[in-house]
Amino acid sequence: MTQSANRQEHLDFLKAVFIVLMVAFHLVYFSQGYPYIKQIVYTFHMPAFLLISGYLSKSNKSPKSFATSIFWLTIPYLVMESGYVLMASILPINDHVENLNMALFLRKIFIDPLGPYWFLHTLIICKTICYAVSKIATRLSLLSRSIIIGIIFYLISRSGLMTLSYAFYFLAGFALSQSHVRFEDFFKASLWSLPALAILLSRESYLHCHKLSGVLIVYMVISLCLLVFPYLKGKCKECCLFIGRNSLAIYLFS
Repeated sequence: MTQSANRQEHLDFLKAVFIVLMVAFHLVYFSQGYPYIKQIVYTFHMPAFLLISGYLSKSNKSPKSFATSIFWLTIPYLVMESGYVLMASILPINDHVENLNMALFLRKIFIDPLGPYWFLHTLIICKTICYAVSKIATRLSLLSRSIIIGIIFYLISRSGLMTLSYAFYFLAGFALSQSHVRFEDFFKASLWSLPALAILLSRESYLHCHKLSGVLIVYMVISLCLLVFPYLKGKCKECCLFIGRNSLAIYLFS
């Protein structure tokens, strides 16, 4: 097995873990029956997804290839978010929309998405900005490009288009990839992550992804998952990798 393939399998396993947790805690039984565990999961699962997505985003694609990849993110986002907004205007759900009109509909689609599809909205924006800055500012150092991207993210977040803390998780993954550091070399698999994680999960005030404690929780969870991964064998491993490779489809229809 090549080093590249091995790295991809690690990432597929991580995506499998996080997508299963996402689906599970979208169910009423888990979300209402285990609120504290839900808060723990929500502290790390989407930030970790964005971090991995940033790591997998490549700036060396041709403009045509990049535009194609964005197109195939945008189409499912528009379809699924449109359907969600329309259903939210009819059904008495938590995200219920009163008096839906065209202006409100367009706002929910392009500025303030409802439901779980905010992730795709944020992903499209982050990928586009990172790619554009990397192509335009080719002579600048990685640190300079990252600062520029961070400033743009901040300005966009001020308009309400996305949440800054989530965007920075994407940027962290993107910068890690651009520095040519292997994912599993940065996120060291270590059993010491377990007691550290237990301490961080012991207080509800730590369970916020925009705090330093939240960043550490994301790191520790990834570290523990990478510790477990080598012990997966046979059908169990195949199943996890299949789920990870198809995490986007599962996310869209969950």
